[in-house]
Amino acid sequence: MVNKVILVGNVGFDPEVRSLETGVKVARIRLATTERMFNRQTNETTEHTEWHTITLWRGLADVADKYVRKGTQLYIEGRLRGREWEKDGVKHYGVDIVADEMKLLGRRQDGTQPAAPQYQQPAAPQYQQPAAPQYQQSAAPQYQQPAPQPVAAPTLPQDDPDDLPF
Repeated sequence: MVNKVILVGNVGFDPEVRSLETGVKVARIRLATTERMFNRQTNETTEHTEWHTITLWRGLADVADKYVRKGTQLYIEGRLRGREWEKDGVKHYGVDIVADEMKLLGRRQDGTQPAAPQYQQPAAPQYQQPAAPQYQQSAAPQYQQPAPQPVAAPTLPQDDPDDLPF
């Protein structure tokens, strides 16, 4: 099964960063992605903006805290995570993206490239299926038919010409 999301968009608000009781840092970012569609009949371009909630943990949250601000262009790679909450007695449902990788794109506001390199969440140990054993079929043994041996014709007794075998 695959659960993978790739987004490139602009941050809509400064990151919301906090630390849990255990000291683990978590950040939430609202990322806007915009699709542009051209209508040939009307010769008009329309835009549709979608807002995504991105959750960043530990090291990625640190980077977001230091380098990400409203307007920063980001590349996010992660996975979808459904959540539910209750507010005023009404259940609400939403889908967030838990980021595994984040890259800062574009230019800083002072016009230079971002100083922060690409960051990636340390990967959990991956189980890799052992490779199937490779069997190589050896060439089949080559057998040669033995050369035919000449068969000796039956000899008739020479003593008695009237004693024929048929």
